[in-house]
Amino acid sequence: MLSYTSLVTIALDATPLSVSTGGVARYTLELARALARRFPADEFWLLSDQPFHMPDQAPGNLRRGNAPRNRVEKKWWLWGLQQEMMRRRVDLFHGTDFSVPYLPSRPSVMTLHDLSPWLDASWQPGAARIRRRTPLLLRAGLATMIVTPSEAVRRAAIERFRISSDRIVAVPLAASDHFRPVAVEPHEPYFLFVGTLEPRKNMAKLIEAWREVYRTNKVKLVVAGRRRADFAPIPEEPGLELRGAVDESELPALYSGALAVVYPSLYEGFGLPVLEAMQCGAVVVTSKDPAILEVSGGAAIHVDESGLAEALRAIAADPSKFEHYKNRALDRASAFSWQRTAERTREVYDAAVRAFRK
Repeated sequence: MLSYTSLVTIALDATPLSVSTGGVARYTLELARALARRFPADEFWLLSDQPFHMPDQAPGNLRRGNAPRNRVEKKWWLWGLQQEMMRRRVDLFHGTDFSVPYLPSRPSVMTLHDLSPWLDASWQPGAARIRRRTPLLLRAGLATMIVTPSEAVRRAAIERFRISSDRIVAVPLAASDHFRPVAVEPHEPYFLFVGTLEPRKNMAKLIEAWREVYRTNKVKLVVAGRRRADFAPIPEEPGLELRGAVDESELPALYSGALAVVYPSLYEGFGLPVLEAMQCGAVVVTSKDPAILEVSGGAAIHVDESGLAEALRAIAADPSKFEHYKNRALDRASAFSWQRTAERTREVYDAAVRAFRK
């Protein structure tokens, strides 16, 4: 039986909700909604100095805070956020995207999604502020507790930032409930990639491998995802279908109908599209990234770059040989849920309160 302290009022950074898609936005939305549903006696405030969309079907205890009210409060992380939390009588702040307030006036939790800003600057050219600020916040102890989405990121963060192991906890994410197997009409076979188009997703290698296969097996490649501004447009060519950003409601059918979902990312903190695809019962071909290996739990096909074309060719030639991966994927995906994520996150909140009082 889980036991939780009574925090009453919790604030979450809603800034990731100012963009329409992406893993951090999905995390913030699903976590906030799951926390409010699982803990109806608590009050949750979404706070940001940027305009953002509230989650659909938000419970009554999940509310929107106010933006900065004057010029002083526009210095959000130093003054504006503090003032808004005082108005809302917030007991704990959760920084959902690499940051917490500069003044440690209450317990705080920081989500450290991955180490991509520090591993390769070309992966996150817009993350210069995170690269400078987050290590300072960690070294100064301004984040009472830290959350990572996987043990792989937790171990790497401990080593890189010299974080005490009792201050950092891995809390896995989950796929939304609407990701489930969907019956689809007969269609032309296709491989599918879903995700934000950005440098570390390894799109050039994926298209190169698919192109090799397409010469002899006419299996399309469907690419569904928002193109980040720093990522060059992908030229059109026969067999390549560029969908752009796809509505969430369309994804279960896309995953379910794919011959295989292909996700050759160079680096991930979790790899949410992999779990979404698995929860739809898809065959998944992905990289050997440590976090993705952790998430898939042996229910996906892991290859390095040199083996990607060979794996796709084998699936295109005889899909029936890979059918067993579908049940394995469904079994593995059943171990994850946003309710479990909310419960484990709430335990971290309690640990932050205890640590802050010491």
